[in-house]
Amino acid sequence: MSTATKIWLGVCGTLAVSLLLILHLYGGLKDNYQLLSSQFAEQVAINKDYKSRIQSLHELDTMYTQELTNAKTEIDSLRDAVKSGTKRLSVKADCPKAGADTAKVGRDESSPRLSEATERDYWRLREMMAENEKQTLYLQDYINTQCLK
Repeated sequence: MSTATKIWLGVCGTLAVSLLLILHLYGGLKDNYQLLSSQFAEQVAINKDYKSRIQSLHELDTMYTQELTNAKTEIDSLRDAVKSGTKRLSVKADCPKAGADTAKVGRDESSPRLSEATERDYWRLREMMAENEKQTLYLQDYINTQCLK
């Protein structure tokens, strides 16, 4: 065998080994590419789901925030109407009957009224009830639309 033939066989062998190595690396890279592509597609789907859930939560929050604002506005307008005298606040109460000596004591026999502190407490209680109702409805909606999906 001549030297040229030996060199030619060496080069061909090296090329064959290099080709096999490149094919092996290409197969591994192809598998990695497919795996990463599928993971990327899954992540895109998860992100779309998160975006839709965030939008849903935003709509839910906006709706109940508006309802709570409306309830507070209604309570404030009712409070102002009672204060101005255009509406009256009725409270079921038993008042002691006036005796014969009421003139001596100097009681005011006009219609019974709540004290200012009691009236403030009443209005605050109404606000708290409205807030509690709207918060409860919001949480129930949140559980039904987000947690039980």
